[in-house]
Amino acid sequence: MEAGWALFLDLDGTLLDIAPRPDAVVVPSGLPCALARTAVRLGGALAVVSGRPRATVDSLLAPLVLPGGFGHGAELRDALGRTGAPGTVPVPPQHWAVRLAAFVAAHPGLLLERKPHGLALHYRAAPDQARAAKALMSAFADEAPSDFELLPAHMAFEIRPRAATKGRAVAALMAAAPFRGRRPVFVGDDVTDEDGMAEARRLGGFGLRVGEDFTGGPTEVRAWLARAADRSNTEATLDQP
Repeated sequence: MEAGWALFLDLDGTLLDIAPRPDAVVVPSGLPCALARTAVRLGGALAVVSGRPRATVDSLLAPLVLPGGFGHGAELRDALGRTGAPGTVPVPPQHWAVRLAAFVAAHPGLLLERKPHGLALHYRAAPDQARAAKALMSAFADEAPSDFELLPAHMAFEIRPRAATKGRAVAALMAAAPFRGRRPVFVGDDVTDEDGMAEARRLGGFGLRVGEDFTGGPTEVRAWLARAADRSNTEATLDQP
């Protein structure tokens, strides 16, 4: 990869294969090393931009610690390890989580994922409950439309703060070294990544989508990353997959 690029990577569905449950994902043994080598080749301009909380991402990629946007951008960490948020980010009202917990208890197969600034209701194990899950989550988002929005995800519906988007995370990271002045490339797989791709394009880069540019899924993304990490400096280019 050329020194003039900055790489932003989604996690689930992009670097990692989707699992039946968020806590069941498997991190291939060589992935943290490939990420670390690619980061070195890019002068540190590699970030993870994920819907997962920062602590969870760090646990999955340990011992590697990368800059990034977490919780869809509700949490930020720069290349120096400093953490923060893009302004004031609201927290979902407690009664939403209470009602969702009761709903999940009454509908086997549903799974509630609590995040510092959001809530996700997974229906992968209960696809017949998709409509009811969407209706409930939509009702919550409608209670505070200026603060929260509903997003479809992989067999899930998620409420996230409007102030926290992957696009804003990309913009914040691109404003400082080692990202500043580079061309951003955002790799993602679903609707939650679209604003990150749009921001990359706005800043003169581009987005790559799993399923379209990477038809082989996360396996192909990881192979692409490994090739980039292993190239010599004289061979290094940001090849299209």
